[in-house]
Amino acid sequence: MTVPATSKKKNLETLIPDALIPNALTPKNTTINSEDGQQSEFVVRSVLEEPIEGLSRLRQSLLFAELSNIAYLPLEQVTQFVEPLGFDEVELFNRDGSQAYLFANHSDKVIVCRGTEPNEWNDIKADVDAVSVVAETVGRVHRGFKKEVDDLWPEIEKKLIENDKTLWFSGHSLGGAMATICAGRCFLSHIPSMPHSLYTYGSPRVGNRRYINYCDLDHIRWVNNNDIVTRSPPALFGYRHTGKELYLDSHGHLRQVNGWQRTKDRFRGLIGGLREFSIDYFSDHLMDDYIEAIHNMVLEYEASGLDETHWLGEKKRWGRKLAKKFGLPLP
Repeated sequence: MTVPATSKKKNLETLIPDALIPNALTPKNTTINSEDGQQSEFVVRSVLEEPIEGLSRLRQSLLFAELSNIAYLPLEQVTQFVEPLGFDEVELFNRDGSQAYLFANHSDKVIVCRGTEPNEWNDIKADVDAVSVVAETVGRVHRGFKKEVDDLWPEIEKKLIENDKTLWFSGHSLGGAMATICAGRCFLSHIPSMPHSLYTYGSPRVGNRRYINYCDLDHIRWVNNNDIVTRSPPALFGYRHTGKELYLDSHGHLRQVNGWQRTKDRFRGLIGGLREFSIDYFSDHLMDDYIEAIHNMVLEYEASGLDETHWLGEKKRWGRKLAKKFGLPLP
């Protein structure tokens, strides 16, 4: 969870003049102790001085990426990192190895689901249990991911029933799959508050086509080059991705490439990883690489004054939001 000293991706902090780097993105390094007694540097770049809705999509992406990374830490260290971001309410949901955090301030409430931990048998079991089952909402979903959410949902639901703050969901890896199911349940349930947006990083496929078409959330789904987790479970089993995909190429740049072009880019990433003695399929899944690439894009866009909406493909779902608000049939 520490930022690597070297990477195949370029760090724009070395390319952009200091005067143009936003002060709010100055990295804040903190030394943390792991469970085995090892010390490492943990870096947080985000600053939250306004409601999350007021941030650009890139700033939101960076914030939720860092919160998803922080969620891997123990509760005491999580509190240490999120309180300076303005989250004065922190709660851990933990049952049978399934874990998620609630972070809240005066305007926002964020549910961040924790991803796979290699030493947690419950997480590994959830990842490999790829049989599809009937979802709580509509369609079919991955049984292992659904089980993880089932363990936590009663407690999460209690916290959301009377929520009057802007609601967000996020997660990395298994946490991304769990956040997708949680947001879908909230979206289609009796809970009054509508999920504003869902941000996932390195998330596997969650459900079948019927499920993803019906749970039409505002979902930003980040995919880093050869990240192997984003290609599982296989589409051959009927699983499909949901949301707006933002693909990071082998150089850490945001590109819209498909088919043969994506195959070539993945091959470039694989060769680049081998030159650094790493297996790209696994190293590209690390949360640090996602954070570094998104941070570099924030620097680039804010220093240049470019408009980010042309690549984000902004799309407001006012019809479905109003239907939810006034209890009308979903369009």
